[in-house]
Amino acid sequence: MSESLPLHDKIAVVTGASRGIGRAAALALAKAGAQLVAVARTQGGLEELDDEVRAATGRSATLVPLEISDGDALDQLGFALHQRFGRLDILVHAAAILGPLTPVAHIEPKHWDRVVATNLTATYRLIRTTEPLLRAAPSARAIFLTTGRAQRPKAFWGPYGATKAGQLGFMRTACIELAKYGITVNAVMPGNIMTEGLQGLGEDYLEAMAASIPLKRLGTVDDIGHAAAFLASREAAYITGQTIVVDGGQVQPESLEALAAG
Repeated sequence: MSESLPLHDKIAVVTGASRGIGRAAALALAKAGAQLVAVARTQGGLEELDDEVRAATGRSATLVPLEISDGDALDQLGFALHQRFGRLDILVHAAAILGPLTPVAHIEPKHWDRVVATNLTATYRLIRTTEPLLRAAPSARAIFLTTGRAQRPKAFWGPYGATKAGQLGFMRTACIELAKYGITVNAVMPGNIMTEGLQGLGEDYLEAMAASIPLKRLGTVDDIGHAAAFLASREAAYITGQTIVVDGGQVQPESLEALAAG
């Protein structure tokens, strides 16, 4: 019965829910019993997610198509959530864009501004509009799905890495400010995860990437979804301001030679 599920009667909003790790997180929360509010840009992707939620749980999700960088749309989302539910138990923020892979000296200001608006400013606006709803819940959870590029730089990924590092800094500040309301704020940092973006890179590239990981495989989107569901659970009630790295141990060895020696 749904009443026995760990997130029964919890209201969960997931952004970037139509694909990749956002979709996996949305499904994991729904399967754990949460009433899902799925947010993404594409109506078609949301409808496909809803089909999966219905097949897995027998329940439907609330679908909200919006552009995450649109501050007015986020304010309207907060108002609609207040009108319908009056509270928010779980917020999982996965929506992000990569932007052009360009040397930092050649980044166009309009491209920089778009990545910042989508990845970083939207994080602040989302917390701003949902804070009253999170405070209305008995023990709310806010979870940011970030990236290893926030701490492990890579050439040409300047705007993406900068915004994701900024997201972690914002998470640590928000956890301090919201703790007095019983709200925890954490992040999940994926390593190399087999998403739509990686699948077109070719078998040789994927095999070389897997060789640099102690567990010898790329992660799955479900690996990230399960981590998000854990941080949303009762068992994670005393965890806040933390980043859970889900990367198969990739950050541990200093080099491929060190990995081979192990």
